Amino acid sequence: MTTRADDPEFRTRVDHSLAAFAEAKARSLSVLGPDLDHLTRAALDFVRGGKRLRPQFCHAGWLVAGGTPLDGHLVTAAASLEWLQGSALVHDDLMDGSDTRRGRPSIHRAFEQLHRDEDRAGDATGFGLSTAVLMGDLMLSWCDEMMTTAILDSPTMAPRVAAARHYLDLCKTEVVAGQFLDVAAQTKDRILVDEAMAIVRFKSAKYTVERPLHIGAALAGASPDLIEALSAVALPLGEAFQLRDDVLGVFGDPAVTGKPAGDDLREGKRTVLIARAYELTDAAGHEVLRERLGTSDGVGPVADLIRTCGALAAVEADITRLEEQADAAIDALGPQARTVLGPLALLATRRAS
Repeated sequence: MTTRADDPEFRTRVDHSLAAFAEAKARSLSVLGPDLDHLTRAALDFVRGGKRLRPQFCHAGWLVAGGTPLDGHLVTAAASLEWLQGSALVHDDLMDGSDTRRGRPSIHRAFEQLHRDEDRAGDATGFGLSTAVLMGDLMLSWCDEMMTTAILDSPTMAPRVAAARHYLDLCKTEVVAGQFLDVAAQTKDRILVDEAMAIVRFKSAKYTVERPLHIGAALAGASPDLIEALSAVALPLGEAFQLRDDVLGVFGDPAVTGKPAGDDLREGKRTVLIARAYELTDAAGHEVLRERLGTSDGVGPVADLIRTCGALAAVEADITRLEEQADAAIDALGPQARTVLGPLALLATRRAS
């Protein structure tokens, strides 16, 4: 029996699985005192909501490979990827100096404010930064623990542990590599479109779509040929997802995205939008990018340049091209894959947040 990977019941079960895991951790750590309550409660609050894309793609890989819909052990394994996502976002907000995430204070800002509210001794900013580092590390550890528990507790999945762990390990390494490429790019005057797309592939496409699909498929016993066919879907789809994210980061509605408009421009991010702008604009436009990118008062002028020089239209065309590649790869997998993956493909790229 086939079901859609975006089944609302699956999302609900993921939510319950995360809550049960975090609450068990909170109980075990409560003997260390109330400070740990702040940490575990904030961890669970941070992963509440969200699109649950990584668990859903893990579920999709499982279903395409013939797994039973809504298998409880798979739900737990898929849910563990939300801790990996949480870890990456907490550290990403820290590196970017972001004040908000999903319309709420980022972790380092929340604990900075906690320090002030409780009139604690020492440096509030340093307390927030240190807590965010530890929170990200804790979530990464929870991802491993929750995944291992899920797959070792299942007699069906146990023989496939090595393959699933291999893809999870690749995922963790690749996202760090992508993050570092992103950090390194900010030290360069400009990067080419191909360089910006390499960041997109490793920071997002592999981490958001490809490896979650592989993990789910591996747990269902997928063949190497199916794993390869899933990559043909995942990479263009994941790249389209990140390009849409970049567009929303500049032109999205903050009330919908939960992030201030123009944050990427304010932080000087060398995204594909910026690489395309360098490619398409003239000498005067290059001057605007050199002088205004990475400044608070440059957000409006740089956003206007991205629109008027054709960079926004070029990236929208890139998204359309990548969507078409992903659609063709889904069709090549057959009608079951279309039922499972089609709605997720739309969720990833046709969104406002």
